Amino acid sequence: MKTYKIIYWISTSLLFIFQGVMPALTGHTEMAKEGIRHLGYPEYFGTALTVAKVIGAVALILPQVPRTVREWAYAGFAFDFTFAFISLVAVDGWMASSFFPLVTMAVLIISYYCYHQLRAARALLSVRSL
Repeated sequence: MKTYKIIYWISTSLLFIFQGVMPALTGHTEMAKEGIRHLGYPEYFGTALTVAKVIGAVALILPQVPRTVREWAYAGFAFDFTFAFISLVAVDGWMASSFFPLVTMAVLIISYYCYHQLRAARALLSVRSL
């Protein structure tokens, strides 16, 4: 269980940094706006995406967030990474940088798997203590 906890916190912290902190600090820059325009999305979409990413990252990192909210955050990031990959391939073609969303998706899957392993272990411990 200790290994799952370490892997969970490392993967979830990486997600928090890359999907919460970095968008909050850089989402308003001209480079970020140009990236959204390059993909063919309107500028307001970038603002909405930044807000959603920050909220989702906070939902993943705070332990007291309800399970349902956390599940929606995981789902939202899965949609985000999937559609980011599709958008990048559609606009830029099969470039190495197009696969970065899939790498981030792998980190998300690791976090999600470890989260459920820890929940199952806690449930088992609480049943055994009865």
